[in-house]
Amino acid sequence: MAAIAAILSSIPSSSSSSKFSKFQSHPSAPPPCRVVCRGGSQPPPPVTTDFQFALHDALDSSGINTTHAREARQNFMSQIKRLSSIEREISISINRRVDLAKTALYIAAEDDSLISHSSVALPVDAFIERLDDLSMGFCTNNSSALKSSPEMLLDSLEKFLYAKKGFRRSTMKSRLEPRSLYLHSVLTHRSGSAVMLALIYSEILKTLRLWSLLDFDCEIFFPHDNHGLPKGYHKQKSKESDHQHILTSLTLLEKILRSLKEAFWPFQHDHTKSLFLRAAHAADCVDISKTFEGSGAQLASAKAAQHRLDRGVWTSVHFGDMRRALSACERLILLESDPKELRDYSVLLYHCGFYEQSLQYLKLYQEKGSSLQKQASNKLSSLEEDAVEKLMIRLNLISMEEGWSKPSHVRNFLGNNSEPW
Repeated sequence: MAAIAAILSSIPSSSSSSKFSKFQSHPSAPPPCRVVCRGGSQPPPPVTTDFQFALHDALDSSGINTTHAREARQNFMSQIKRLSSIEREISISINRRVDLAKTALYIAAEDDSLISHSSVALPVDAFIERLDDLSMGFCTNNSSALKSSPEMLLDSLEKFLYAKKGFRRSTMKSRLEPRSLYLHSVLTHRSGSAVMLALIYSEILKTLRLWSLLDFDCEIFFPHDNHGLPKGYHKQKSKESDHQHILTSLTLLEKILRSLKEAFWPFQHDHTKSLFLRAAHAADCVDISKTFEGSGAQLASAKAAQHRLDRGVWTSVHFGDMRRALSACERLILLESDPKELRDYSVLLYHCGFYEQSLQYLKLYQEKGSSLQKQASNKLSSLEEDAVEKLMIRLNLISMEEGWSKPSHVRNFLGNNSEPW
């Protein structure tokens, strides 16, 4: 802390010295900047939702404790509750209302609880401290850059983050590996997806701005290719083409959750199809004569995925994880940005045997996504809507059967703990 105070005191400023007095605390006290950056550790207010999700209740009914998962979900909702229509479109480099780092860690905490069944929750605050330590480390080692031009400051930040600290973008082969998709794993292993690296970059910028060390309009260039790294630039000197590379708060959360949804989708065959069509194909809701030609290996993969689910195997190496796929779908629905998430959630519930909830969410999709259905002009969209109709017919037929809402195999399906993780 003394080093930070020395750096700050050496930077010319027209502001009074009291602005940085918070950094000059007693050595035994916890670093005050962490309190200032994150707003303390008070529990979030309860958040209510009209959506009745299936995952946590189903796990509870099978004897699996979801206390930590529910707490993480509640914390996640308390953050996205602050996403106003304006805040959704604000760049992550200037976002202030939503703590995006904590939100990402709450996502990780819920999924960690779902797969580990641990009695101890993921230590979110400990990983927040790691982020704060990164910011302090940059200030300590780059005091001259803090007083230089915007370009030199950003160049020093990128050398610090990507060279000195060794953060790197995950390779194509490991792009969908869990450790590259969760913030706590990226902070530990220093390898992650582009969206995770952009989040870490934005957190350092936020801290520098909080300490009044960033006096220019800085933006983050988010790469859309498979190799680029997120980098900062002076917005006043930007080109018009740079605007399409700005990452908003909503887009960042969508990318995090959709990456998880794709990585853990239980039907990993035929990547030419959408996630929904893969699941619909496995449920025989797709007319094969109208779809893309599938190889024998793809058909076998679909049948194998369904067989695993029928036996109660939630996850298999490189073949998805139903719990985390459901969890990602539920959180995407809470963001309320795309009605198709309701449809995708419905087809997963169908495979789980939750026919009543599956029908409810499919109807909700048809209500909210009616405009999308009318615009379904390309071949893929038409195939998806045909599959929706077939799934709807099947669910309506099942609903006529007595006891349809409580299939006998669900308890064994959820309670099976033989997953090979």
